Amino acid sequence: MDIIGWVLVILLFVVGMAGAVYPILPGALAIYAAFFVYGLFISFEPFGFWFWTFQTIIVAALFLADYAVNAWGVKKFGGSRASVIGSTIGIIAGPFLIPGFGLIIGPLAGAVIGELIAGSSIDKSLKVGFGAVVGLLSSTLVKIVLQLVMIVLFVIWLL
Repeated sequence: MDIIGWVLVILLFVVGMAGAVYPILPGALAIYAAFFVYGLFISFEPFGFWFWTFQTIIVAALFLADYAVNAWGVKKFGGSRASVIGSTIGIIAGPFLIPGFGLIIGPLAGAVIGELIAGSSIDKSLKVGFGAVVGLLSSTLVKIVLQLVMIVLFVIWLL
């Protein structure tokens, strides 16, 4: 049972880290689920109040940062609410509509279209679209770092 538990934990860690880059995957929730899988297959004994508190705070920070950093990128480059909404739609729909490049093109196109609908010029709309990509890349970096922190804390708690 230990081997099956570890295989599932590692698989969930891999899915979680892939989710930092590919937003369709559950990301932090997969890593969080790995802790429960470890507990169910091996033992909950190493985990106490502080482990669950730290991990839950990191997961909450990841959810907030994911949307806040992306919106920050759009707003920093002068985007309106319409471009934030367009960028968010692009992040979700882009990978489905344009496999491979949709992750970058989706938020860019969504922000540009949203800003054009809001009545901005093409130049400003393109600038805001660039901001959406900056926000996406910044958000991805934050997710990678925080999810790695989750995994490192898990390993430290086991030692």
